[in-house]
Amino acid sequence: MHRPVIAGAGVFTPSEVISNDELVVAFNAYADLFNADNAAAIAAGTLAPLEHSSSAFIEKASGIRQRHVMDKSGVLDPRRMYPRLRQRSDDEPGIMAEMALEACTGALAAAGRDGAAVDLVICAASNMERPYPAIAIEIQKLLGAGGFAFDMNVACSSATFGIQAAADMIRAGSARRALVVSPEICSGHLEWRDRDCHFIFGDVATAVLIERAEEAEGGFEIMSTRCATEFSNNIRNNNGYLRRTRPDGLADRRDMQFMQEGRKVFKEVLPMVSAHILAHLDESGIAPDRLARLWLHQANKTMNDFIGRKVLGRDPLPGEQPNILQDYANTSSAGSIIAFAQNSDDLAAGELGLICSFGAGYSVGSVILRRI
Repeated sequence: MHRPVIAGAGVFTPSEVISNDELVVAFNAYADLFNADNAAAIAAGTLAPLEHSSSAFIEKASGIRQRHVMDKSGVLDPRRMYPRLRQRSDDEPGIMAEMALEACTGALAAAGRDGAAVDLVICAASNMERPYPAIAIEIQKLLGAGGFAFDMNVACSSATFGIQAAADMIRAGSARRALVVSPEICSGHLEWRDRDCHFIFGDVATAVLIERAEEAEGGFEIMSTRCATEFSNNIRNNNGYLRRTRPDGLADRRDMQFMQEGRKVFKEVLPMVSAHILAHLDESGIAPDRLARLWLHQANKTMNDFIGRKVLGRDPLPGEQPNILQDYANTSSAGSIIAFAQNSDDLAAGELGLICSFGAGYSVGSVILRRI
């Protein structure tokens, strides 16, 4: 039985940034257009007018200050309000594979490896560019990797579930070196025209390289993983990937983009995640106060603060529970991995940390790591 180690991590960050102020200007212009176009129905009381958003509202509700996106112009166009993403030909790399390649290159470089050393690629993300062929197989080809590859989707928990799958395969010997990559184009399935959620998501790609401990030159041993799911409709998207125009005329159905019952999610997910982490630590014989770092899913600062207090039994100290949400917004499965990649180098040998993600499903995945 081999011991799996995260030997390197990489993050691809899109160059285009939308600040809260920019987003609010675009949303409010859209709201004014909507209200003007529907003035008669609003006056008759059959349609509610759209309210303006504000930067203060966004930061108070989420802790988000900006987000990176693959296309800024389409999102900020009040008559469009979604990204302009060019349809790729079948002979060129897809947009997800292109993002993933940069994140994978970073993870490989951090571990001192190249693509040919990899024999497993898991593309673990909340939305896929196409049903088939698998995005992971395209990434495998671009990397020059061997072995096999497959896609998986557990929404915001995709990366941690992918880490568990890869770690189990390395333990069993069916893989030697694995990349778990999460290219998230959340801007494509966000409803930018809905005040309650128009600020939530951003785009990014992350990757972690997992290999056998005896071959790793450093990194974090994956001591234990734990995953759980429980069906809920409170976070849902009834459409496919990045499809705004449909031949059946359903393009404007609200449920065809990101939907969330925010209050229900807070009420139901927070105790589920806190209990999951505490049970995982207990099963592993680890007291919460032994954790040097909590790398939590980056969906909402209030949620993370609550979970940190529940797990540690106190307010987390500065640096114990790093947030990247203010700069990246919610990047679905990639959020906890960004937090890990950017806030793990300072841990000393033997120190413990825990990655945890949670989201639609409901799903929750946790990974206990020890610095080697």
